[in-house]
Amino acid sequence: MSTLKDAKVGQTVTVKKLNGEGAIKRRIMDMGITKGIEVYIRKVAPLGDPIEVTVRGYELSLRKQDAEMVEVE
Repeated sequence: MSTLKDAKVGQTVTVKKLNGEGAIKRRIMDMGITKGIEVYIRKVAPLGDPIEVTVRGYELSLRKQDAEMVEVE
């Protein structure tokens, strides 16, 4: 299983599944990150936090903890 946190800069991945529940899952879904959507990894901070992505044409920053909740392929 690979997560958004494992994806490399410049890679486009497809969301397979959202793990986690409650507020965390809702926050991720509010960003427009849902099953089947493509996510482009723009930049990862030196220590891995935050991870900057492009989703549906929007540039977003994700915390590493949140990125671990998103399973990708």
